Amino acid sequence: MDKKNIKKYISNGIFILILALILFVPSAKALVIQGLMQIGLFNPDVQSEKTLATPALDLKFKDQNGKTIALNELKGKVVFLNFWATWCPPCLAEMPSINKLYQQYKNNGDVVFILLDADSNFEKANGYMKAKKYDMPVYQMASNVPEQIFAGSLPTTVVFDTKGRLSFKHEGAANYHSKKFVAFIEKLRKSVQ
Repeated sequence: MDKKNIKKYISNGIFILILALILFVPSAKALVIQGLMQIGLFNPDVQSEKTLATPALDLKFKDQNGKTIALNELKGKVVFLNFWATWCPPCLAEMPSINKLYQQYKNNGDVVFILLDADSNFEKANGYMKAKKYDMPVYQMASNVPEQIFAGSLPTTVVFDTKGRLSFKHEGAANYHSKKFVAFIEKLRKSVQ
């Protein structure tokens, strides 16, 4: 075998190894998606003039201490609700942007963040948050979820306006700390009740 063929086999092997890592290692796939988010792909489509529907307001969420909170108790606040799982690469890819948005609003009483662990495993979800140094609140569903809000696709993000109406829904990874999305949250937050 000559040197040209050896270099070709080595470069092909490296390419296949990188491709396999991206396809089969969730954190590697998440890293690629994060890179694509940074160059402008995966921005959520916000149409602030449109309210999608009025959901059943009996959604309930439970924190790791067993405290239950109902969506109808959060009227007057913008509610950012994200369905995610620790094994989901697109979920992991969008977490840094959600964390930045959370950091921007965590001391603002007008915006509430509810990150719903789809696996209902507080230990694993909180372990992930701690490892990444995120302090976002993790919840589990404490009631049935209408399909109009969550049909099973991860990640899914929904935002409710101050009147409890579904104002935004996106399935798949997105950059939630973009200027356009922050402006959307601000518009909802300042809307007249």
